[in-house]
Amino acid sequence: SSSLLSIRKPLSFALRTSFTLQRFSNVSYENNVSATLGTNPSFIHPTAIVHPNAVIGQGVSIGPFCTIGSSAKLGNACQLYPGSHVFGNTELGDQCILMTGAVVGDDLPGCTVIGCNNVIGHHAVVGIKCQDMKYKPGDECFLYVGDNNEIREHTSIHRSSKPSERTVIGDNNLIMGSCHIAHDCKVGNNNIFANNTLLAGHVMVEDYTHTAGAIVVHQFCRIGSYSFVGGGSVVSQDVPKYMMVSGERAELRGLNLEGLRRRGFPVTEIKSLRTAYRKIFMPTEANSGGIEDRLAEVKELEELAHVPAVSSMVQSIRDSFAEDRRGICKFRYWSGP
Repeated sequence: SSSLLSIRKPLSFALRTSFTLQRFSNVSYENNVSATLGTNPSFIHPTAIVHPNAVIGQGVSIGPFCTIGSSAKLGNACQLYPGSHVFGNTELGDQCILMTGAVVGDDLPGCTVIGCNNVIGHHAVVGIKCQDMKYKPGDECFLYVGDNNEIREHTSIHRSSKPSERTVIGDNNLIMGSCHIAHDCKVGNNNIFANNTLLAGHVMVEDYTHTAGAIVVHQFCRIGSYSFVGGGSVVSQDVPKYMMVSGERAELRGLNLEGLRRRGFPVTEIKSLRTAYRKIFMPTEANSGGIEDRLAEVKELEELAHVPAVSSMVQSIRDSFAEDRRGICKFRYWSGP
């Protein structure tokens, strides 16, 4: 038996070496000379399936049982953990990481483009066919993701529903586990989505927003910059900038004061926002008129008219009442002495 082992060991080593060399020979590199002679060659595990037409950058690590499709492009220093897959016309920027079980891209017309330094978590699914019944097979669909995003485990992000639309994720977002971003959503920069944040189709999220866990956002709604959505909320209308909402049918609960402080808003600007909020949503006069009247009053007040954040908040509210928008989350105001 010892002699048999001594024979089998060199044989298995030779097979592995041959398989590895064959796999490397089937891959085209962005810079063939650098990939072959450079100081930072790529590593591809023998059990990985890499299409000969795939483009692999320098210093890429592809683990066991990964799949790289024919139209895939992997930037420099990408890392694919075991069992992760890249399908269809998909491009990964430099230094992206795909954790075990992650799937990026789909064999559909259109493309999935992922920027640099993104992390795709365990069993996350990014850039696949949307769940919109209006999608027509054969139509192009698109997803664009910026840089420095962390997309955690079991998250799903879908491509657009029409060739004229795009699903877009900006930069520096933290998207925690089991979130869903549907077709044609537009997500800005520096947002934090807690676990089970669910965005329906065509939702627009601006910058520096924060959602707590298990929240749902109705299609075509807009979440304004620096706003906060409380846990378990169902958002069926717009959330204006700087505001906080919560509830089974989300209602305005005031300004996101803690978020504004953390983002470095000056005390004087926060004070002006509070004054404007009270005048708009908490009028003390019985004949204060409708919301448009109160918005106009705030714009006319000299101490508020020249505060950029106040002007931005007023415009955000006005925009939500445009003909093609859903209005803002319900608000309660009191009238008294």
